[in-house]
Amino acid sequence: MTVRDAIIIGGGPAGLTAAIYAARARVDTLLIEKTFPGGLMMVSEFIENYPGFPSGVAGPELAMAIRDQAERFGAEILLAEIQSVDLTGREKAVQTSEGEFAAKTVILAPGARPRKLGVPGENEFAGRGVSYCATCDGPFFNGKKLAVVGGGDTAVEDSIYLTRFSDDITIVHRRDALRAARIIQERAFANPHIRILWDSVVDRIHGNSAVERVSVRNVKTSAVNDLAVDGVFVLIGQDPDTAFLAGQVRTDDFGYILTDAEMRTNLPGVFAAGDARRKFLRQIVTACADGAIAAASAEKYIENLA
Repeated sequence: MTVRDAIIIGGGPAGLTAAIYAARARVDTLLIEKTFPGGLMMVSEFIENYPGFPSGVAGPELAMAIRDQAERFGAEILLAEIQSVDLTGREKAVQTSEGEFAAKTVILAPGARPRKLGVPGENEFAGRGVSYCATCDGPFFNGKKLAVVGGGDTAVEDSIYLTRFSDDITIVHRRDALRAARIIQERAFANPHIRILWDSVVDRIHGNSAVERVSVRNVKTSAVNDLAVDGVFVLIGQDPDTAFLAGQVRTDDFGYILTDAEMRTNLPGVFAAGDARRKFLRQIVTACADGAIAAASAEKYIENLA
């Protein structure tokens, strides 16, 4: 079996950027992606905060441009499902639906997936009023009525952030108390543009070409009422796609991979980048930065093996 220099697991912005930097440095690079290169960029209708695009850019357009750049420098992209990995040896083994591969280094960039509500209308209106990222999509809802689903730090902080664009924010929370840090709660309670529906869940999202209203059910009384909104931000957490690692790489209690500033994990020759890494901000630009650092660290590791 040919031993590659680097295998990158995951084809989102972190993985694709790692492929650009690695291949450009003449590192023999294989990127493995289970669906299509681009990650969440492929389902982002419009991206407005990526540098270099003052008028914004369609998510799939940006994804394909980054993929083309990686392939132009010589990175190989394989569409395959990861079945198992063995990252503990000097040579790293990756078993996929398309066969087994080995490399001197592995860059883990599997990403994280927003948790969904699982209610009717959610998938139908994704990108047409349903969003999972306030910092990504908030500016598109200037002057609109919004619902935010969740009660943790992210949901409450992002509700406050959304008041930059909307003066009508309704937090829908299934409990009778928020889970966010007390200081964040205090800021939300003091904001005249935020109201909270306690003990409530969203049962259905309605609309025609875009979101028009949500059905909200009180979990204590079972009463259902419709709430007129133009957008629904589902902010109930993310799940890193790291189960396939089977505990080989050190993670936090939520499954996010722990790294140092050079993207090194606890295993020699294994690096991590992007949304699956424990970090403060999960955006395309930070994922790209992670990928560049991980590739540079992998290149240095390979040089030191000689």
